[in-house]
Amino acid sequence: MGFFDFLTEEIAIDLGTANTLIIHNGKVVVDSPSIVARDRISNKIIAVGQEAARMQGKTHENIKTIRPLKDGVIADFDASEKMISMFIKNIPALKKKLFPPSLRMVICIPSGITEVEMRAVKESAERVNGKEVYLIHEPMAAAIGIGIDIMQPKGNMVVDIGGGTTEIAVIALGGIVCDKSVKVAGDVFTNDIVYYMRTQHNLYVGERTAEKIKIQIGAATEDLEVPPEEMSVQGRDLLTGKPKQVQISYREIAKALDKSILRIEDAVMETLSQTPPELAADIYNTGIYLAGGGSMLRGLDKRLSQKTDLPVYIAEDPLRAVVRGTGITLKNLSKFKSVLIK
Repeated sequence: MGFFDFLTEEIAIDLGTANTLIIHNGKVVVDSPSIVARDRISNKIIAVGQEAARMQGKTHENIKTIRPLKDGVIADFDASEKMISMFIKNIPALKKKLFPPSLRMVICIPSGITEVEMRAVKESAERVNGKEVYLIHEPMAAAIGIGIDIMQPKGNMVVDIGGGTTEIAVIALGGIVCDKSVKVAGDVFTNDIVYYMRTQHNLYVGERTAEKIKIQIGAATEDLEVPPEEMSVQGRDLLTGKPKQVQISYREIAKALDKSILRIEDAVMETLSQTPPELAADIYNTGIYLAGGGSMLRGLDKRLSQKTDLPVYIAEDPLRAVVRGTGITLKNLSKFKSVLIK
């Protein structure tokens, strides 16, 4: 172990469209919305994460809230870099250091990402003092985080429903055999709800309210065993312009989300149809694993199971499955060398 190893800190980052999570020393030290607020006059970033999320939809013209990642990839280079560096600076153990340490990082990327986008992630990481930067594909990280032994000659199917993308992959022997990435995920669900409220209730609601509806009463099917209570939603009446409130039930949200969930189902079916027969036989026995925040949508597991005739399991703590997997890879770099993209 050289002198420089002593100065190097290791962090694992799940750079997500909706949330960014960072693991340091085996613990999740950052778990924040991927949002930054920028002052338009001075061009300075005034808030990131939780604080910026609270400003979303409530800003005046001098402040703009930006989500630097779109569909799982960096859309605003400058903002995402500042966001990553502010998150890293806020890690308690790194704050105490005199010099900013050089970092060994494993960062998670969507499987449908292009070379250019990959380079953008890498360059961002290098600018925030990343000396050794490794990348890992999201479904792979999710599989490791769920606890699947990915090195075995056995097929496993993982569906990771994040904020910007749904990643579907069949994994065997430490590699992705076939995969599909669709841009239908949490954000699309949220927009579906905004659209539904406007068209069905003449109620204009913001993104944050729609997100709340999705979490509180969101559902993938209209026949849930344990249905959530009805919810009252406040917004602006499109006809009168006055603020108003309506009651909505989970059944309405299931209707609103139906088309988007169909697209995810189709993508799963398509991936299954491209799976080599020996691996398909494995998946018949092991079933499908769900990870990511979108997998927490009530009844989604049941609906996918009915569609595919396969057992469907939700990862424990699905929001953190990907970052957990990224953290495990970081700890055992030599074991997972073949999985990483340098």
